[in-house]
Amino acid sequence: MTPAIRNPINKLQVNARLLRSLHQRLMQAGTWMGTLLPQDCQLCGAQSGATLLCAGCRDALPVLPACCPQCAMPAFSGEICGACLKRPPQFDATLAAMRYEFPADHLVLALKFGARLPIASLLADLMLERIHSVHQSKICKNEMPLPDLLIPMPLHRTRLAERGFNQAVEISRHLANHLHRPLMTGAVWRHRDTLPQSELPLPKRRANVRGAFKSHTDFTGRYIAVVDDVMTSGSTLDELARVLKRAGARRVENWIVARTWTERNIRGALSV
Repeated sequence: MTPAIRNPINKLQVNARLLRSLHQRLMQAGTWMGTLLPQDCQLCGAQSGATLLCAGCRDALPVLPACCPQCAMPAFSGEICGACLKRPPQFDATLAAMRYEFPADHLVLALKFGARLPIASLLADLMLERIHSVHQSKICKNEMPLPDLLIPMPLHRTRLAERGFNQAVEISRHLANHLHRPLMTGAVWRHRDTLPQSELPLPKRRANVRGAFKSHTDFTGRYIAVVDDVMTSGSTLDELARVLKRAGARRVENWIVARTWTERNIRGALSV
């Protein structure tokens, strides 16, 4: 007889695995059902054929203009910005699919807080367009085009139990499957339950996540892509990159769905 699950966090984690399994089966069925039955656009609700966005909403997504290759903030001619020159971050590059504003923010929030899991594959597809564009230029320069592995931004177990899933993991699954790269979900963990970064002013975010991550994995010489949904100050990604570099990682890139451009960050990025 199967023993009862007494720990409520473990029970919710089991439920999250069951939810993911059901979602994967539904997505497999949707691959062929979408060609038979019209989909509704995830933003406006209009019929969108076999895709999750109609053409109008797809064209309305906020593109990211020329930006700093290290932090994805505004930069003249796509050069490294003033903020990264003054205080180089631990990560080596940032690839973002969109700016975090309407209607991209609605998609991110619908996945993160609305548990609309099919949106994870849509966001991954949008990221892949950006990833292929950037890494194709690396191939032309005889540089290593793709990372050795993907690591989704970890959630603390308490937050994971409350939400039932990690949106970064769901997006990463689609990226890893498409790019044929290993996905490591347990190599780094968030051992300290920090305050949500969105509730803190930008100057306090770095201190909030200091020492939040741990890893016992040897990443010596590895090229790693860290996957997350939104990047605002970059403090959480910087702290995670610091832990990965201490574990031996050769290069750490951020793969982000949407980048927030705040007035404060824009001033810092464009300063010389």
